[in-house]
Amino acid sequence: MSNNISVLISEEELNARIRELGEQITRDYQGKEIVLICILKGSVFYSCELAKHIGVPVQLEFMRCSSYGDSHVSSGNVRLMLDLDIDIAGRNVIVVEDIVDTGRTLYYLMGLLSDRKPASLRLTTLLDKPDRRVKEVNVDYVGFNIPDKFVVGYGLDFAQNYRNLPYIGVIEK
Repeated sequence: MSNNISVLISEEELNARIRELGEQITRDYQGKEIVLICILKGSVFYSCELAKHIGVPVQLEFMRCSSYGDSHVSSGNVRLMLDLDIDIAGRNVIVVEDIVDTGRTLYYLMGLLSDRKPASLRLTTLLDKPDRRVKEVNVDYVGFNIPDKFVVGYGLDFAQNYRNLPYIGVIEK
């Protein structure tokens, strides 16, 4: 697959901001343990890098849901494809997402997790695209606000391609 991709957020900018977010989470959770829930597949790069910068005990867990498939546009139907292996009741949970776009997936997911009675439930996203929001979700830790452009790299894909780019890029038409 070959597309023209321009850099929106450089690798250096990503690394610096993720380090800042890890330090902020460390301050917010001093003396506590955290369960980071990595939303597969897109947030795996962000989750791993973020965990390295958090200075309190972290347990990394995984969930997978989707509303995109191989399209540029959300279908609006959220499918849970992989659920947690652990009970999060009474635990401090931070959901780690690559991008919050329409908000449909996170609205569904945060409701599902809230019903499981964690001690606290917060959300971090590497990228926030508020102009596309159709379902309101509260994002506690935002890496970058971005314009309404289709982005790839650092875990984000187009038809399962470009996840391995070390930066956030925009596919140019």
